Amino acid sequence: MSSKSEPISEQVPRASAHDAPWGRQNLLQILFVHRSAADVERCLHELRKVRFTVSSDVILTLEQFAERLRSQLFELILAEYPNPDWQETQLLDLLHEMKRDIPVIFLVRDLKREIVAEFILKGAADCIEVESIGHLPVAVHRALAEKSLRDQRDRAEKELRRSEARYRALAGNLSYGICRCSLDGRFLEVNEAMIRMLGYGSKEELLALELARDIIQDPDRRAKLLGQTGAVALVDPIEIEWKRKDHATLKVRLSGREVLSEHGELEAYEVIAEDITKQRELEDRLRRLAASDSLTGLANYRHLVDVLNSEIKRSKRTNREFAMLFFDLDGLKRINDRHGHMIGSQALCRLADVLCSCCRDLDTPARFGGDEFAVVLPETDAEEAHLVAQRICESVANDGKGPKLSVSFGVAVYPQNGETIERLLSQADSALYSMKGQRIVAVESRQTASGQ
Repeated sequence: MSSKSEPISEQVPRASAHDAPWGRQNLLQILFVHRSAADVERCLHELRKVRFTVSSDVILTLEQFAERLRSQLFELILAEYPNPDWQETQLLDLLHEMKRDIPVIFLVRDLKREIVAEFILKGAADCIEVESIGHLPVAVHRALAEKSLRDQRDRAEKELRRSEARYRALAGNLSYGICRCSLDGRFLEVNEAMIRMLGYGSKEELLALELARDIIQDPDRRAKLLGQTGAVALVDPIEIEWKRKDHATLKVRLSGREVLSEHGELEAYEVIAEDITKQRELEDRLRRLAASDSLTGLANYRHLVDVLNSEIKRSKRTNREFAMLFFDLDGLKRINDRHGHMIGSQALCRLADVLCSCCRDLDTPARFGGDEFAVVLPETDAEEAHLVAQRICESVANDGKGPKLSVSFGVAVYPQNGETIERLLSQADSALYSMKGQRIVAVESRQTASGQ
């Protein structure tokens, strides 16, 4: 492929209501940072199969990357790794410097887990092996969904920022509840938005309530809401829960100010109430989406990296070791070929169920990717970790379902097997494949013996 960019456009029929959810996207603009025209075409082919409509551009160097981002808008970046024109996280660093929130999916050959961990810590959306390019549409859909949720959250946060000048203009606003309270916390006046927010039929019903009394009468909570009398510093809003008339729970953000008389004496309080229930639900959904594997419900590798990072920091404080187990489901390709991909997916879920049942509440089972899983075991030494791994292997082999499954495992313990995430991942991976190699040799020996 030449260094000149090559725009590619794929126009496809509009998806029906019964198509996959990602098939209902509008035009998707992708920037490829890739040297292979064949790999780019494979990516487009996979996206075209699920009815994405794609407009793409292909560049080679970081200089071209920066120039293209300045001149055009892209919704997704697909980048080759390794690439001789940039090292490891340089592309992500440049994207951060340019303050562009664009999902990046790396197309990787000879995937190394320590590199994946570094990419995720730096903000990559996903890493897909070129040999498994069929997974690309799902990864693209997930990355775009996460980006959409982040954008919704950011818009919601911007809408909630207000200045003092805007505060006074909100009294007649239909989106924010405004109330005036007496010095003992009784409602003196409320606007229509407050009545509607709390589900009451009239102002009189709401004035009879004492929703703000506990806040106003408690000096500490009142200070958090209003700040100290005479202070000029801005006060952060507080969040509490209120009950609607129908007993549904609202999460509300409150901010307020003192109301002074003509003689400068305190006579009342004014409080703004913002319903942030949907915003918090959106944030919870975003956190779940970002931290969990969509098939098994376990933590994904992004969350796994975060947990490992936290455990290393905790262990440095407490001087206590922790262990990480790596598992590989043996023969998944054979199961898929013989029984179909549905049974293969069920096999992955069976292993996930065993990991959950064999773990403590403080442990973190995760799906690293494909047929690979991991478990973080806080305050666990090598001997205990091997016992847990053996118990998991036995439970998988004897779960009473078919086809019969087996797993290989590797163990790494902090700090003796490594003091960084990358080193722990590498050590656990080496131990796992050493075990798989020993099993292969044993099977070949049995086959040779039976043949004789």
